[in-house]
Amino acid sequence: MNLLENLGIKVSDQSKTRVILKMEIAAKHMQPYKLMHGGISAVLAETAASIGANLNIEDDEHVAVGVDITTHHLNPVKDGVLVTEATPVKVGNVIQTWTITTHLEGHAINTSLSTVTLKKVALKTV
Repeated sequence: MNLLENLGIKVSDQSKTRVILKMEIAAKHMQPYKLMHGGISAVLAETAASIGANLNIEDDEHVAVGVDITTHHLNPVKDGVLVTEATPVKVGNVIQTWTITTHLEGHAINTSLSTVTLKKVALKTV
């Protein structure tokens, strides 16, 4: 099981210019104080940015990997369905920067800025 499956994150829409994720808040997302753990917002942000960044890569030799993320928690969350939207600020040949906002019922609960770099990967043959 991968991280998205484990946390219940669903890709609602994806393109080179916008990625939308949805996740219903569950007990596994909570901190001991019955509020959603802030790390969940960071996971949603970096996941959305990485999906979008990978869609902008024109070859099969590179993948986008996160190098920096800044996350601002605006409001606490207890339950509901989160909607995360990522859009590119800059799509370069080596570095991409994405801005991400997570909403709950139309209200922003988190904003993030994620920077990814393109990493060359060794392709395995079977």
